[in-house]
Amino acid sequence: MMQLPKIPLEQWIDTFVTWLTENFSGLFDFITNIIEPTVDFFQMILTLAPPVITVAVISLLVLLASRLSVALFTLVGLLLIVNLQLWEQSVETISLVLTASLVSVIIGVPLGILAARKQWVQNILTPVLDFMQTMPAFVYLIPAVFFFALGAVPGVIASVIFAMPPTIRLTNLGIRQVPKDLIEAADAFGSTSFQKLFKVQLPLAKSTIMAGMNQTIMLSLSMVVIASMIGAGGLGDVVLQAISRLEVGQGFEGGLAIVIIAIVLDRVTQSLGNGKRKIS
Repeated sequence: MMQLPKIPLEQWIDTFVTWLTENFSGLFDFITNIIEPTVDFFQMILTLAPPVITVAVISLLVLLASRLSVALFTLVGLLLIVNLQLWEQSVETISLVLTASLVSVIIGVPLGILAARKQWVQNILTPVLDFMQTMPAFVYLIPAVFFFALGAVPGVIASVIFAMPPTIRLTNLGIRQVPKDLIEAADAFGSTSFQKLFKVQLPLAKSTIMAGMNQTIMLSLSMVVIASMIGAGGLGDVVLQAISRLEVGQGFEGGLAIVIIAIVLDRVTQSLGNGKRKIS
């Protein structure tokens, strides 16, 4: 039976990656110099005060942004993390998630707006986003390490690539779902394109855009945990060590801390998206 020759896709990708490394090393250094200080900044903020005081402040901020029940859960959950002596690792994880989410939003929201306003941009972005969302998460670790070595930076980069698509998609969707009669009314009053975007489209699309940010934060958290395999640190290290040593208890503690952080971030972003604050 005649066998077709294999397409040298592997060689092509390796050659392309080598070319990027040789010709864009300055860009990669620039990205590193932005991400590392951002992660360090969040870690500094979260470690300025003793853990108990930081937990109290975070719980108060959650109360202002969300419901009393969420604030109480935050207080009890974070105090449990402190008691389990996982606060330092949790701070590392939260800092990585916040950095990855911030970068994803800064890039994703403008791309979503552009896709909503230009059909050809959406046509280009759709297959790219499909590829980004269906590629196994572990695959992103390989080029991230190749370009940025080991540590927090490749973990953030891999998280951004993996987690950014929901923000782009739902920003695009939210703006496109704004009723046409409101757009026509804005046009009738002589609104500029800038005014329509910031006074009509974005406010009406807020809940949908926040839903995309919520998904991005959750995906960032899951990817940051996986990125412990390339030295990102945080709670992922706790889980990874537990797997390698078959320590079920340690793995459960690390997983529980991740779940607490995930629930807090999820409930807060949902509340911000709904724009409603309830006492109970």
